[in-house]
Amino acid sequence: MKFQKLSMQRKIMSLTFFILMLSFSIGGTFLLGYVMNEQKSKLSDQALLVAKTVAQLPEIKTYIAHENIEMAIQHINPVVEEIRDINGAQYIVVLDMKRQKYSHPNKAELGSISQSADLNAAFSEHYYTSIAHGEHGNMVRAFVPIMNNQGQQIGVTVVGYSVLTVAELLQSMQTELIITLLLSLIFSVWGARTLGLHMKKQMFGLEPHEIAKMYVERTETFNAMHEGIIAIDNDLTITIFNEKACEILGVDEKPPNLIGQKIFHVLPDTRLPEILELDQPLFNRELYINDHSIMSNRIPIQVNGETVGAVAMFKDRTEVKKLAEELTGVRAFVQALRVQTHEHKNKLHTIAGLLQLGHHDQALSYLTQVKKEHDEITNFLNERIKNENISGLLLSKISYAKEQGIRLEIDRESRLTSFPPNLDHHDFVILFGNLIENAFDALRDTQEEEKVIHVSVDEDEDVLAILVTDNGVGMTDEIKSHIFDNGYSTKEKKYRGIGLFLIKEIVEKGQGDIEVISEPNKGTSFLLTFYYA
Repeated sequence: MKFQKLSMQRKIMSLTFFILMLSFSIGGTFLLGYVMNEQKSKLSDQALLVAKTVAQLPEIKTYIAHENIEMAIQHINPVVEEIRDINGAQYIVVLDMKRQKYSHPNKAELGSISQSADLNAAFSEHYYTSIAHGEHGNMVRAFVPIMNNQGQQIGVTVVGYSVLTVAELLQSMQTELIITLLLSLIFSVWGARTLGLHMKKQMFGLEPHEIAKMYVERTETFNAMHEGIIAIDNDLTITIFNEKACEILGVDEKPPNLIGQKIFHVLPDTRLPEILELDQPLFNRELYINDHSIMSNRIPIQVNGETVGAVAMFKDRTEVKKLAEELTGVRAFVQALRVQTHEHKNKLHTIAGLLQLGHHDQALSYLTQVKKEHDEITNFLNERIKNENISGLLLSKISYAKEQGIRLEIDRESRLTSFPPNLDHHDFVILFGNLIENAFDALRDTQEEEKVIHVSVDEDEDVLAILVTDNGVGMTDEIKSHIFDNGYSTKEKKYRGIGLFLIKEIVEKGQGDIEVISEPNKGTSFLLTFYYA
């Protein structure tokens, strides 16, 4: 393993060194090309300047028109050669209109006729430069017409500078190149080593095959979990999306295809990015995402004290609903059955006593009255409340209230035929169950002789309003400001302070409103309003 780590580190350093040296080489090539072009441009300007200077010399204008060419060459060539030596030109050639050469570094060329086609434009009074390949290599040449004092052209001056080849240019910069290469080599080795060590540190000292193994194990672990898991980074890019999340949220794509996508492209209505803004966790929150109701825990991901992303762990709320309904509804049903059993025993004892005493008419009247009361409330609930779960819950609460000496009234104008958007009968079982249970708690500590709970459900085409009032102990403003906090309760018992928190979550999911009116020792009213539109 140690050999593998050392080998991998060397590979990283070698690859980094190669990349850096390749970068330097490419950069050097472009720099060399730039220097070559600059050299040609500079030589062109210098050749043109020298050519103009020579063309303006009085000796040139005087002797180039002389009838004796040999005398003219003797006067012109030394002057021009001196200028050529001073300016470092390869050659300076002065020609008359017959293209005879009056100056040239090679004395054998003096007096000869130039056959160069590049001179044609110059004999038409044009100034220009060109680059051509000659016997001395690539040459930068400047062509300047020679004009007499009357403005007539009497000849041409040609100045040539030799362009350094790449090898010559490199040789001329030998010292600079050696220093540059040494510095590049030193910094390349240093950079490669630094980068290699940094990469090792970023990978926590792990080798690529170890990271690959961990990635596979992590992916399979997430996919094996029964909770949906989604994680994003600070750029809102998905980094984790397991199979259970796809199943719960109805996402058709495979999890590997989702990694790297923006979260809002996959789930436009997700609430995960808000964790990056809040920078604090949110637990046990109900969300409605992609037409699915889920219960989620959303937590920021922090590395070295800095938030680098967020992760959400969630379950399909169907299971949570069943559990909540069991805790609020089924438990109430069991309690109601116990109450009704006790109540029926008392009624049977009453009837048996009347029969034993021979009061048959009274016994019959009592039975009729009991049946009438039972049928009245049962028929009302069946006709006005179009959901048997909620009807059963309310019936159980009425029976329990009687046993506790509480009168639970349900407004006979109440009606419930449908549920607001995003809500179902599970939510309303939790709403009614917790609101009425809170009213029972408020009435246990009151000294009122007549304890009353009033429930009203008002429904029309646009609005559904639920009102639950009691004449219990009421609440102070301080208590009222905390009643919807998760875990807050004035009772010193475990597992309390959740009911009103759940109610708030359901109301927010249904985009409704809650209004609480309460006064100490006068009672409390909860008004829940939902909108169908």
